[in-house]
Amino acid sequence: MLNDTSPSTSGVRIERRNALGIITLDRPKALNAFDSEMRQAIAGVLPEFAKDPIIYGLAFRSSSDRAFCAGGDVRKIIAAYREDPSQARAMFADEYALDWALECFSKPSVSLIDGAVMGSGVGLSAFNTHRVAGDNYRFAMPETAIGLFPDVGAAHVLARLPHEMGLYLGLTGRTIGRADAYALGLVTHCVSSDLHDDIIEQLGEAWPIDKLLDDRHVEPGESDLMRHALTISNCFAAASPAAILDRLEAVTGSESEWANGVRVDLLERAPMSLEVTVRHIRQARTEELRDTLVRDYRLACRFLEDRDFAEGVRALLIDKDKAPKWHPAVLSDVDPVRLDAYFRPLSDELVLPAREHMQAIS
Repeated sequence: MLNDTSPSTSGVRIERRNALGIITLDRPKALNAFDSEMRQAIAGVLPEFAKDPIIYGLAFRSSSDRAFCAGGDVRKIIAAYREDPSQARAMFADEYALDWALECFSKPSVSLIDGAVMGSGVGLSAFNTHRVAGDNYRFAMPETAIGLFPDVGAAHVLARLPHEMGLYLGLTGRTIGRADAYALGLVTHCVSSDLHDDIIEQLGEAWPIDKLLDDRHVEPGESDLMRHALTISNCFAAASPAAILDRLEAVTGSESEWANGVRVDLLERAPMSLEVTVRHIRQARTEELRDTLVRDYRLACRFLEDRDFAEGVRALLIDKDKAPKWHPAVLSDVDPVRLDAYFRPLSDELVLPAREHMQAIS
């Protein structure tokens, strides 16, 4: 049986409030950058919440109004790889296993998201049954800017967005607000941040989650992003990153300035990351999440072995000179053989149990 409240010794507070299990991300100074200690705390408690007959559902929230989770602690991953490559690979493997466990969790689950939700934060929230956007909600998958790719199962989510929006978000890493996220289905409800504590209290009394959230939902207004849906659909349907850039350059009329801004953003991203992201998201369109997570691990290991990930973390997060030197530096220099090698199976592939097995043991 869980205690009513567990102290935040790992960057996560675990609570039980009557019929509700509560997981609070609690590294506010680091904007809840997700690390191994946080992952262990959450992974350890999920089976207990799932098996407890008194627990009706699970809620995720943040102690910070600036961020739900601003991504994984990639500096720790890079430092770990330099000391012990197997440790860094395990950090990725364990996080992807947690994402799969969240997908397979058998009870209602809700993320109350206020502030930034990026990278690992998307993995923690995207597979909940309900995703609630507060007033300050901001979504992004900015991995191509640090020489990585959209991981944590995000390719599975992005692949299912309309109008090629998933490729647009995954390649550019641009941030969107809650009106855009609601229009795309990334969130299920928009509820004022002031009411999030009330939602917690009511769920603790086992109020039905759908009616509870439906009654508090407010329409977030018109999506700015959807005004560009036709341009995005036309440009990002192209076969390759280079072809996408060509189509963006060819846009004329009222959309030309916006399209050129997108093109400038893409030209700053790591070329190999762009190539991998296009292929990864398109492959995810026809597979289940478990398969995408297995490939996430395969790709993450290859990025650890290569140069761009470490260089991107150095340039944007450590030295902060914002001048990464990508290898290769331009899309035309991406070697197709090298690109294919990123996707080849590993000798020690990530193994995730079938959904039926996960739900039988939880």
